[in-house]
Amino acid sequence: QVQLVESGGGLVQAGGSLRLSCAASGRTFSSYPMGWFRQAPGKEREFVAAISWSGVNTYYADSVKGRFTISRDNAKNTVYLQMNSLKPEDAAVYYCAATDRFSGRLYYRSYEYHYWGQGTQVTVSS
Repeated sequence: QVQLVESGGGLVQAGGSLRLSCAASGRTFSSYPMGWFRQAPGKEREFVAAISWSGVNTYYADSVKGRFTISRDNAKNTVYLQMNSLKPEDAAVYYCAATDRFSGRLYYRSYEYHYWGQGTQVTVSS
């Protein structure tokens, strides 16, 4: 079992930056591919970014590519999402997730993830 706790959300002006953190506890964090998803009111949860167990490989949704960076520190059992040049359409609850699936690839579908955090709110004012 893995427990995930997100932090770092808040209110930011358009064009600003935030860094989200996801602290993991429980089983061996470093073996899990991780991802970030987000859900805006009235919309389905959508994929944002994914990172391999080692941190070497990453994958992004087109909507955030070039603006967001996912990274991880396995020594600290933490995955990060650096968000720059934020837009009002980035406003959502952001969730981190971990998967038990094969660690040699990345995952971008929400059903492929087994463990979820409670989410952290990101609000972007225009």
